Amino acid sequence: MSELTLLVLRIGFLLLLWLFVFAIVYALRSDIFGPGTRKPQPAQAGQQATPAPRPAPAPPVPPRSAAPPPVTPSGRKHEKATIHNVSRLVITAGPKEGLEVSLGRDPLTIGRAPDSGLVIRDDYTSTHHAKLLLWNENWMIQDLDSTNGTFLGGKRISSPTQITLGTPIKVGATSFELRR
Repeated sequence: MSELTLLVLRIGFLLLLWLFVFAIVYALRSDIFGPGTRKPQPAQAGQQATPAPRPAPAPPVPPRSAAPPPVTPSGRKHEKATIHNVSRLVITAGPKEGLEVSLGRDPLTIGRAPDSGLVIRDDYTSTHHAKLLLWNENWMIQDLDSTNGTFLGGKRISSPTQITLGTPIKVGATSFELRR
């Protein structure tokens, strides 16, 4: 091979290595700081860009009454299906300890990303870490291929797993549980 061919191959190889280095740095940056946001450009030179409206804060959770459960005509307490027994997610440890999130029928994404239903900002939580979802009237937790894992009752989960009331769930440095 000629000297020129070897020089071109060396330079090409160096460029390829640098391309991989920049791709790794970009992936790490987006995982640590979230996806980059760009300011929208005005359509015309005379127009000013208007900021996007902020989402309304979640309404406060009303305090639960201490009323006894309904009683059937036979005198037995009436227990509803699992979905009806679970009404909230309560953070028991971590920076947002004491926070209660009302649950509906929609999935709840947990992570550092601003578009998550429950945003947890700590070094051990991935951008999209886990998801709570309703499946066959049972609440399930699914790890979204997070770096540090999702733990249910102290055991790391790798597939969607059913949650029982009061079982601690740990995501990063935050622990929470489902309650009535």
